[in-house]
Amino acid sequence: MVRYSLDPENPTKSCKSRGSNLRVHFKNTRETAQAIKGMHIRKATKYLKDVTLQKQCVPFRRYNGGVGRCAQAKQWGWTQGRWPKKSAEFLLHMLKNAESNAELKLLSHADKILSIVKAWKLTVPGPGTSLLFNAHLALSFGSYLAFKEGHLE
Repeated sequence: MVRYSLDPENPTKSCKSRGSNLRVHFKNTRETAQAIKGMHIRKATKYLKDVTLQKQCVPFRRYNGGVGRCAQAKQWGWTQGRWPKKSAEFLLHMLKNAESNAELKLLSHADKILSIVKAWKLTVPGPGTSLLFNAHLALSFGSYLAFKEGHLE
């Protein structure tokens, strides 16, 4: 059994997906995950596909040192942005996995809103190891009611 960092208030109306030891950069994945948090699942899927095609950018808000400016970040009210293709592709796979889990639980398509989207660093085991290029991901979506109840993280 997999342990999640935060469980939703109503587990019967929500669905989860998780990935560990993914070969993606943590900072890019964190910014991409924050961009899709709170979106409807169809809108998030379209947004991530647009990121891979460089039609929309991901705004870099926290880890933005050395990130160049782009005009596409204006729609987010920001100036810095990038197009992290690999992180977007991994999140697309996670969304598909969560959507298939929702179909297995017979949840309706009308109210799938991403409520918990997290990315965190892989822990370094000891002093003899070098930089690790991995990240963990977890996402959860549920009904609009569960989203309004505030199980955001």
